[in-house]
Amino acid sequence: MSGPRVQVVTLGCPKNQVDSEVLLAQLKLGDASIVPEGEAADVTVVNTCGFIEAAKRESVDAILFAVRDKEAGRVKQVFVMGCLSERYATDLSREIPEVDAFFGSHEIESVVKRTGVDVRRELLGERYLTTPLHFAYIKISEGCDRPCSFCAIPLMRESHVSKPLEMIVSEARRLAEKGVRELMVIGQDTTYYGLDTYGSRRLREVLELLSSDERLRWIRLMYAYPAGFPLEILPVMRERKNLCKYLDIPLQHISDPVLRSMRRGTTGSDIRRLVQQIQDEVPGIALRTTLIVGYPNETEKDFQQLYDFVEETRFHRLGVFTYSREDGTAADELGDPIPEEVKLERQAAIMQLQTDISEERNRQLLGTEITVLIDRRDGETFVGRTEWDAPEIDQEVYVESDVPLKSGSFYTVQITRSEDHDLFGVPVTTSVAVTL
Repeated sequence: MSGPRVQVVTLGCPKNQVDSEVLLAQLKLGDASIVPEGEAADVTVVNTCGFIEAAKRESVDAILFAVRDKEAGRVKQVFVMGCLSERYATDLSREIPEVDAFFGSHEIESVVKRTGVDVRRELLGERYLTTPLHFAYIKISEGCDRPCSFCAIPLMRESHVSKPLEMIVSEARRLAEKGVRELMVIGQDTTYYGLDTYGSRRLREVLELLSSDERLRWIRLMYAYPAGFPLEILPVMRERKNLCKYLDIPLQHISDPVLRSMRRGTTGSDIRRLVQQIQDEVPGIALRTTLIVGYPNETEKDFQQLYDFVEETRFHRLGVFTYSREDGTAADELGDPIPEEVKLERQAAIMQLQTDISEERNRQLLGTEITVLIDRRDGETFVGRTEWDAPEIDQEVYVESDVPLKSGSFYTVQITRSEDHDLFGVPVTTSVAVTL
């Protein structure tokens, strides 16, 4: 007898994506058939995000879409898991009773069992990759102990738990054996790694162990919290050739009054010193950050400080969120006094500034030769990224070539044209480039 037909709909961040991949692997090991979204299935699993209001709405819409499929007879059962379900299962079950079961963020085994598939506990780290086979995310920890006033993640993902080093290395090895060549190191707070389990920060050891596997040609660090940043990782990032000269470090703001209210555990001067030290110790590093505008106590002066900071620092990559009031967080009691149109104006101002910075940076690359990892083919054009660009969030390189280029391979590309958020080029040679 064949197993159930299951489709998994994933919302939110790469951390959720990893959870879905572990779930899918367990289902496959139990002889379930994995079917694409929109096809007939025995079970639809919606893995939700509850980070901000927009993410909540998207998750609810996905649940309602799955319920409509159930009512139309295309799906027999609908299960909901993940962050939104962890936090609002009672409310959701009352509002959407058509859902057959709700599960929290850490209940993958329960989801597997509910589909009728036996859990293979000895293989719980296995992954069914939903990314292109040449890149993957590796989650080194779960949860967060930071007290950020605006963030509901601790309410949904609970306390920080570091994954044992040997499990991380084993998972990375399995991914490399599957053909993964680019690895994104993720967690709610990667720089906190080791404090809970080992009593000290051990991120340097994680990076050293991962970069010792030369099959992993690019390894990039994401979600690095600035307060208590482990400076000892900087020499490793500088010296190990397969550690990308790239760092995702969400700073959120630069104004001291806003940072204090946000409970970020740092000051504007601390942030400036940290950014300068990172740039000094790892020459050529590309810094990506995220910011929040429209926080309840953000004045025009505070916003101007933030704008000036972006102009001075000239980040390679940057994203801006408008403040989203989340019930149960410390900032909830501050209300949401800044009008939405003001938030959007501030967001647009910084994004326009960043567009100008990005355009200038890209223009400086004209005529240079850089290594590009090809992700896919788009018509007659091959699309890839540099080591300064993470998949799905950063800019891309469009490569024109008369000879087909292989997805998952690295090529030396000469940049012939630039735009504000994209580069264009031709391969210097159609042989695969060596990056180590």
